[in-house]
This record gives sequence, structure tokens and C-alpha cells, in this order.
Amino acid sequence: MTKKNVKVTLVRSPIGTPESHRATVRGLGLRRLNSSRVLADTPEVRGMIRKVSYLVTVSEA
Repeated sequence: MTKKNVKVTLVRSPIGTPESHRATVRGLGLRRLNSSRVLADTPEVRGMIRKVSYLVTVSEA
């Protein structure tokens, strides 16, 4: 069985968003605009992505 990964990219600034959303962006490992991380496709990561979906884009990695 192969492990799936997702590539998450920060495309909007978290300035002016609720503190919990900024913490979620940091938790995903994103620091500045257009920064990307390849993360394991787990339910926990998917929930974090869903929470800040208006700030990030997701693609297969």
C-alpha cells in the first residue's frame, strides 16, 4: 500500500483572520505567502486544510 501525500500552498495572507486560523496555518508548517509543504494525507491534516481552505490551495503530491 502506498502512502498518499498532499501539497499545501499558502496563497492568501492570514493577517486579519482569527487567531485559531493563524495557528492552524502555522501548524501546517506554512510561514509566508507561496510557501508549500508536502504532508501526509491523514484525516487530521484534511481537517486543518478544511478549516483554512480560503487561505490555501491543495494538490496531489
